Amino acid sequence: MKAHDGMYIDGAWQPAAGKDTIPVVNPADDQVIAHVPAGTAADIDTAVRAARAAFAGWASAPPAERAARIGALRDVLVARKDEIAETVTAELGSPLPFSQVVHAGVPIAVAGSYAELAAQYSFEERLGNSTVLLEPVGVVGAITPWNYPLHQIVAKVAPALAAGCTVVLKPAEDTPLVAQLFAEAVHEAGLPAGVFNLVTGLGPVAGQALAEHDGVDLISFTGSTAVGRQIGAIAGAAVKPVALELGGKSANVILPSADLAKAVNVGVANVMSNSGQTCSAWTRMLVHADQYDEAVELAVAAAHKYGDRIGPVVNAKQQARVHGYIEKGVAEGARLVAGGPEAPREQGCFVSPTVFADVTPDMTIAQEEIFGPVLSLLKYEDEDDALRIANGTVYGLAGAVWAGDEAEAVAFARRMDTGQVDINGGRFNPLAPFGGYKQSGVGRELGPHGLGEYLQTKSLQF
Repeated sequence: MKAHDGMYIDGAWQPAAGKDTIPVVNPADDQVIAHVPAGTAADIDTAVRAARAAFAGWASAPPAERAARIGALRDVLVARKDEIAETVTAELGSPLPFSQVVHAGVPIAVAGSYAELAAQYSFEERLGNSTVLLEPVGVVGAITPWNYPLHQIVAKVAPALAAGCTVVLKPAEDTPLVAQLFAEAVHEAGLPAGVFNLVTGLGPVAGQALAEHDGVDLISFTGSTAVGRQIGAIAGAAVKPVALELGGKSANVILPSADLAKAVNVGVANVMSNSGQTCSAWTRMLVHADQYDEAVELAVAAAHKYGDRIGPVVNAKQQARVHGYIEKGVAEGARLVAGGPEAPREQGCFVSPTVFADVTPDMTIAQEEIFGPVLSLLKYEDEDDALRIANGTVYGLAGAVWAGDEAEAVAFARRMDTGQVDINGGRFNPLAPFGGYKQSGVGRELGPHGLGEYLQTKSLQF
């Protein structure tokens, strides 16, 4: 697609307030593929005012009408799915087959789920002598990351629209092109002017201005825990709600009764997909001591299969960050059994699929989010030891449990301090709530729980 040189505000592409631009770089070959406007506080203010002006009309639209517009948006995304995949591949570096199935396919499924939910959801209920109304919270400021650039947009915008909110989106500066494509889709789907607005820009400038704007009623942010703390503080000072989907350090617990080969192979695939740039990736594999050596051999063999199958990480800064963690793992005594800190190619931001054995729970690579194709194997002695290790981080976003008996896996999962757990390789469900415990965030995305984040409650007493 051709990059726009303006912002999508109030139903049209408008010139940016300033002249600065942001280069968009393909991390596979380091080539600049486009430039987009670097939005300022003035652009954010214009967008928020447009969203505010459109709010009353959109909030009062019948849910069936809002559902129809979201359904039309879904249909446009379906029609442009190949262009979506090609765009994400160009700016994120994701291999095209993965972009087609995940980066294009998942947002389509999520948009479809909200088209159906908006038509069916009960925005009113009777409790005793009261009628309880669920009303849209207002203008939503959405700040999204680069790792799943369209999915994260749809996961915020679709439920906000279903609730009757209007939106100002500030996408990640590394992946703004698919956000512009989404704005085109919104326009083609016929959403009223001002209901959705897009401002591209840098986080410390446009993102900060959006988080601080007093015309925004709720901030929904996905990204690092460090930035999430800042946004949470801003929202707290203004006494406004905030939804935060932050970091993760997920545990993949393989109980002794599990199919070890299947659990290890699926676990490695989970970590390597999207080049490890997944906040819910199971980057800590916990294996019983009696099966540990076999698991290491299986993990090494599986990792080697991904050498030429994964794409680059998003940029040179992220590549250096991941390599730094690999070097720290070696320095702290972990045993490097696959991959390493050397770049596998002369050009592009590639990282070798890397596996560490003999990792202890206190090591940096077992505690901090790396956001790259790096797996740590940890040994446990019994289930209580496994649970202590699994719960022993500041994060609690996702995880996995494998066992020969499903009930055994569920019993362990119930004791984990985490927001989502896959049981024996459970499949993605666009209706299931996604979000974390502890420092992995506040609130939930997807399904009816995600819709609820954009509603506020009013009771009428009779």
